[in-house]
Amino acid sequence: MDFVKVNRPDLQSQREGDMSAKLVLALIVALQVSMCLCAPEPDKELVDKYEELKATFYKRLLNAYKKAQGAAGPIAEGNPQASMIKEYIESLQADPKMQNAVKVITGMAGELGPAVDRARSGALGVYGEYLRPYIGTYLDHAINGLKPVLDAVLPADE
Repeated sequence: MDFVKVNRPDLQSQREGDMSAKLVLALIVALQVSMCLCAPEPDKELVDKYEELKATFYKRLLNAYKKAQGAAGPIAEGNPQASMIKEYIESLQADPKMQNAVKVITGMAGELGPAVDRARSGALGVYGEYLRPYIGTYLDHAINGLKPVLDAVLPADE
């Protein structure tokens, strides 16, 4: 028996219809997946708690920097290498190339700020929706347990 390829218009249109249905189904599934990937909005209470912890952390770092700077000041006064390092840093600050680099980095940080805020908000939303019910109390107890240690080693207020 010879098989002859028959080009029938009704089979061609049926195949095109099947492909269209498959494409529509694939589009619907892709849209559902993309909607599932959207991060939920974080609770205001969670955002406030995060902002408070972040501010306290920055205060701790600033106080540690001030302490280190205060401790290094008397040591550096009698050291001839310290004066050379200080002069080098001052010359770098006066260099136009360095000033331009600082401007570029500052501009990039300003441009990336909204993207970082969206990522942070998304991460807080995912944490609040999916992880907080399971690990939120443990994390809260751990943070509250670390606060006395951090207050002794790296106090936020002086």
